[in-house]
Amino acid sequence: MKTRHSFTLALLLGVTTLCSSTLSLAAEQYSMVGIPKLRSAWFNDYESGLKKAAKDFDIDAYQQAPASADEAQQVRIIEDSISQGANALLVVPNNASSVEPVFNRARQQKIVVITHESVNQPGADFDVEMIENDKFGRYMMDEFARHAGGKGEFAIFVGSLTVPAHNIWADAAIKQLKEKYPQMKLVAERFPVSEDRNASRQKTLELLSTYPNLKGVLAFGSQGAPGAAQALREKGLVGKLTVIGTTSPKESAAFLKDGSMTEAILWSPGEASYAMAYLAKMILDGKRDEIKQGLEIPGLGVPEINGQNIIFDKPLTVTKENMGQYNF
Repeated sequence: MKTRHSFTLALLLGVTTLCSSTLSLAAEQYSMVGIPKLRSAWFNDYESGLKKAAKDFDIDAYQQAPASADEAQQVRIIEDSISQGANALLVVPNNASSVEPVFNRARQQKIVVITHESVNQPGADFDVEMIENDKFGRYMMDEFARHAGGKGEFAIFVGSLTVPAHNIWADAAIKQLKEKYPQMKLVAERFPVSEDRNASRQKTLELLSTYPNLKGVLAFGSQGAPGAAQALREKGLVGKLTVIGTTSPKESAAFLKDGSMTEAILWSPGEASYAMAYLAKMILDGKRDEIKQGLEIPGLGVPEINGQNIIFDKPLTVTKENMGQYNF
């Protein structure tokens, strides 16, 4: 009996030790909360990147998104994540100023803060950008010129004349035009219609009437290219002009499929969230000093590191052939 009791005791101790070890390993898994601007198709890809990071880096990464682009609601989600003991916050701020105080509180509690689309964000450890603005605008001009045959008249659309990113991209595209494409000509500096599909459609119809030799539209803003594509459909000009814009793959799909839109060029939010999770884990692992020039992030390559900004040059070019790969 004594031997049997000893064996049973040893078995119970072994099971207890195994359970304790398993719980210890689970406890060591970092918790990271992805908090985008809102719940939308665009940020489906952001969530996909988090899921991939969770699997690849053995972390607990998940998304908590505001129902709308409400900065107060986003701040509340950040505060809740701090209260729940998150190790890292991976945030796409709706307002850089409104999140700064709560970011400072998070970092006082040793919580890592990584942002996206918020260069030089106060209160953050690092900010991740998937495109470099000047290169992005120049690349879009190169793609447009390639499809348009490097000659002819065309138009540039922006969301408005006060949207910083759109106009920085447009400025870079115009510089590239002047430096590389002497046979191409802008019909006007730029048109502020690219966040309104119907306004873009109407402007394109007007331009087609005024400039019968128009070769196409380069649109910075989500609705510029779909609006221009709709105008080409109405005029029976599908496939005759080049239309390129910064429209999400799913929203571009129907236009890419019938040829009324040539390409969508933007970036992957999922690649951004994947990089953010990797950087957060490095900091939590005590490797902050290794985040410097020359750092390689798995699957994404080597970014430019400028202060707290981690900048990739990874434009995503969506075409009729590859549009099915994307879920945003």
